Amino acid sequence: MDKILITGLVATGIVGVKEPEREFPQELLLDIELEYPLYKAGESDSIEDTISYSFVAKFVRKCVQASSYYTLEALAGHLVNELFEETPADAVLIKIEKANFVSKTSRVGVQIYRQRSI
Repeated sequence: MDKILITGLVATGIVGVKEPEREFPQELLLDIELEYPLYKAGESDSIEDTISYSFVAKFVRKCVQASSYYTLEALAGHLVNELFEETPADAVLIKIEKANFVSKTSRVGVQIYRQRSI
């Protein structure tokens, strides 16, 4: 399956269980894969035949900024649902990482993959 890739997207939002994590928005690092047939865009060279990277990046940043979750899992699920609403993607993979409050780690994260329900 063809994929549109957005890697290293930085967004800020409230996510975490501990009080210090909930006081201020945190920087999150996201990787996004959208499965979508790209053959038509490859032939036409038209943005109308694909999913705009710019739109997805701006949309995801806006969703993260407007959200407040205790878990990365819930945020990732929310983003997948929103992307299915706003794009024709057949499947979405989202990886989200954040700086960790657990000792001896630099980041923690989740990765989820969902296919569009028929």
